[in-house]
Amino acid sequence: MAREPGGPEVLTLAERAVPAPGPGQVLLRVRAAGVNRPDIMQREGRARPAVGVTDVLGLEACGEVAACGPGVHRLAPGARVMALLPGGGYAPWCLAQADHCLSVPATLDDEAAGALPEGLFTVWHNLFELGALKMGETVLIHGAAGGIGTLAIRMAHAAGATVIVTAGRKERLDTLRAMGAAVALCYHETDFVAACREASNGRGVDVVIDMVGGDYLRRNLDALAFGGRHLSLSFMQGSQVNVELLTLMQKQLSLHSSTLRPQSDDEKTRMGRLIERHVLPLVADGRVRPRVHQSLPLAMAAQAHRLLERGDVFGKLVLVP
Repeated sequence: MAREPGGPEVLTLAERAVPAPGPGQVLLRVRAAGVNRPDIMQREGRARPAVGVTDVLGLEACGEVAACGPGVHRLAPGARVMALLPGGGYAPWCLAQADHCLSVPATLDDEAAGALPEGLFTVWHNLFELGALKMGETVLIHGAAGGIGTLAIRMAHAAGATVIVTAGRKERLDTLRAMGAAVALCYHETDFVAACREASNGRGVDVVIDMVGGDYLRRNLDALAFGGRHLSLSFMQGSQVNVELLTLMQKQLSLHSSTLRPQSDDEKTRMGRLIERHVLPLVADGRVRPRVHQSLPLAMAAQAHRLLERGDVFGKLVLVP
């Protein structure tokens, strides 16, 4: 937990009673928990958990069901699951909504499963629901070396899309290509708009996933094809931008943005059932996997935040109680 808003040094270990599951909840014995940028925002005081949600950080975890609350019928003690959480994952025990738990394929280890739920829900909702990516289309993914970016590459590639990515470190490009990117660009050296047009025979890309914001928006709109869809997932260069509405009109472009935390429980349940049907088979056969950069003991949560803030993480970090 964060004892006060601030840097990684405010994270501290604290003893809490093991929580009891309420209606519709399960108690998980946590095996691994993913580290995400919203955790950093909560630590800094820029994001707060909903009323009634624990102040312990952690939005995803893999674990074993230890107990079930009233009304839980789809899970039983001993089940191995990965869960999207409202908070609480940075702990040996946490509560999860039973309907927000996904069964872990036998081919997936605990650390990979702990790094997966937040990304699965985020990429599914944005890339395939809001972005409506289809087989044969082309997607441009910025921030491709991050946890969301690396998973989006694999999910888009598995869906039969052509994937173009940008990253800041040249030494990561070969690995991104091996993960499924047809074109991998270092944004320090290459004009990604020109590269997208060249890769698409002048047509442009159908979907953009953007983590940057700022002046990238204008360039992204230039890179989009007629009828293209733009998804804003983060704003590293700022969320206030100028948009040329005539460009949107002439090219029939659409702008979308979303975040998981405020979504209703029913909406998360709906997404989870679709992910089980359409994505978990790809996870089970190895076509979709998170890239785990490093696993750290839970007591090193502050170090995990430092690594993520410095940009030293290629994929996801996982904390192990």
